Amino acid sequence: MDNKSATGTSQPSASVNGGAVKTRRKRQSADDGSVRYFLPKPGSSSAAPELGQEMASEGEALIQAFKSGQAFYTLTSWKAVPEVNGSGSPVIVKQAVVRN
Repeated sequence: MDNKSATGTSQPSASVNGGAVKTRRKRQSADDGSVRYFLPKPGSSSAAPELGQEMASEGEALIQAFKSGQAFYTLTSWKAVPEVNGSGSPVIVKQAVVRN
């Protein structure tokens, strides 16, 4: 959307947040097998969550959580692996553990 300035030239309009550009977080694909979905264990709280029944997919977890009026949890396992960066220095990075 363009707005005309006092000089009559066209300028892009600033957003409500002062023109700052917002980017979305990259959504992790649920198809890669690294994300697992759980309903909470009965009696647990959000302050001290405990994993209960595992759901087969994010969709199933959403439906069951909605039906029961509770939250659901996601679990991703990571392992630390060494990697050499562009300057030849070793760094430790995280790598998702894929479930079999």
